[in-house]
Amino acid sequence: MPAILFAFSSASSVGTLPLNMECTQKLGASKEVSSFVLPLGATINMDGTAIYQGVCAIFIAACYGIQLTLPQMLTIVLTATLASIGTAGVPGAGMVMLAMVLTSVGLPVDGIALVAGVDRIFDMGRTTVNITGDACCSLIVSNLEKKKSA
Repeated sequence: MPAILFAFSSASSVGTLPLNMECTQKLGASKEVSSFVLPLGATINMDGTAIYQGVCAIFIAACYGIQLTLPQMLTIVLTATLASIGTAGVPGAGMVMLAMVLTSVGLPVDGIALVAGVDRIFDMGRTTVNITGDACCSLIVSNLEKKKSA
């Protein structure tokens, strides 16, 4: 819970990393696993960001009255997933990547203005999803390692 609250208030996956490591170790993850999985997850595992970018792209298309085709939707999913891997774990980085997702399917980048006002609130939720997923992965891998060595 301390890592989740810090992530929610700071909106930074990387800033939450030390506290997330401490919390996962208290929950039973080994130090070796958490010190590998959590930094890796803070860098490339941005599930909340990928979901947000997909939803925003569809929302912006609907606001502009643009009907998306199935190939465009698949492109959004693919681009959002790839963009989330490269997104920095700092507040506001998802907005920059959203421009790339919108451009990939020909949606107007001006549509970012529709979500810019509430992005900070969404960013807090995205960060919470991201670090919780990292912590869960750390605990699962640690438990699998314990079972394997037993």
